[in-house]
Amino acid sequence: MFSDLRVSFFLAVRGILRGSRGSLYLTVLIIAMVFTNMIFMPSIILGFIKVAEDQIITYQTGNILITPHEDEAYIEDVDELLEKVNHIPGVLRASPHYSTGVTLRSKGNTIGTSVVAIRPDDERLVTDVYQKMKDGYYLADGEKGEIILGIQTSGHKDENDDMGATLGYLQAGDPVTVEFTNGVSKEFHVKGIIETGSYYADQGAYITWDELESVYGKDINKASDLIVKTEPDAYEPDVKTQLYRFGVREKVQTWQDILTEAMGRAVQNFAMLNSITIIVSLIIAVVVLFIVIMLKTINSRKQIGVLKAIGVEKKIIINNYVFQVLILTTIGVIVGVTLVESMVAILTVYPFQFPDGEVTPVVATSDLINNTIMLFIVSLIAGYIPAWRVASEDILTAMRA
Repeated sequence: MFSDLRVSFFLAVRGILRGSRGSLYLTVLIIAMVFTNMIFMPSIILGFIKVAEDQIITYQTGNILITPHEDEAYIEDVDELLEKVNHIPGVLRASPHYSTGVTLRSKGNTIGTSVVAIRPDDERLVTDVYQKMKDGYYLADGEKGEIILGIQTSGHKDENDDMGATLGYLQAGDPVTVEFTNGVSKEFHVKGIIETGSYYADQGAYITWDELESVYGKDINKASDLIVKTEPDAYEPDVKTQLYRFGVREKVQTWQDILTEAMGRAVQNFAMLNSITIIVSLIIAVVVLFIVIMLKTINSRKQIGVLKAIGVEKKIIINNYVFQVLILTTIGVIVGVTLVESMVAILTVYPFQFPDGEVTPVVATSDLINNTIMLFIVSLIAGYIPAWRVASEDILTAMRA
């Protein structure tokens, strides 16, 4: 059997080398493009999901988000809850947020939005917003009369970069009037402008907790939510379980839970689109290889008849063309991998620009392996059928061709 395979492989190499170079190059290029198409869409989807994960963890929810029960507007006794959460194994730090609706006015522009009261020292340990100052400086604990605005609220110098209503390009040091829902109207100085790449964070406005208490004229011991950052080696679902075990009665969600809720439908649609792309690509590969091998076998019918006449077995002839397909597919996959890696390198330097950040392709090893296996399977089918049909002809019919 091994000797038969060696003969088939010898005939396959000989057939490829003696065949049309143009046909060889075109077939390899088509297979390479098919393989690239099969990998490219999943890599973009993975890149998009990766950006969403980073944005959620870094700027929105931390690793774990604690929110009020559905029938409650705020988390009560937040100081007591903070003390409890910060001592739970796996928790690095928790930071409270108090969100309230406001109206911002500046330079004749008015927009309605929400302002978030934070405790800056805690916030620095939980999110990376403080590292994204485009202009000015971050808040400090105890500051009053200062506000930080996201770039999508303050506005860009070029209005074409704005994604909605803005205050008309404010910079650090500019005044802005903030009208709170309790009737208090106060003028703030813009201490800084943040630009994170996350639309959620870039449309926000931030003041200190002390400022919030001065506006309401009382101590505020409740929060809209609690953002929790876990230790680097902590497993978020386990920390979530620990939070409930230690008596946290509020709603606790890991970033995975939130991402599933927010993007579950989108990810499903992307997966369906990816499946359609792979199926179409495989059909193209089958058709191309079927045509190539069919033409080869039709043009070689006399040679096949001669081989059968001198005693060459049918399976050796069939395996000859199967080996040709495998060789072409192998070269095509190698070229395809080179193309994919080149595209990833280029798009890493020049990534796609999405509202929630820059998306670069992320190629999963599992996708490379699975798509390679599928491509080889359909290639075998595409090569075997025409070879079997011609090799099954009787000797006289083949030699008369």
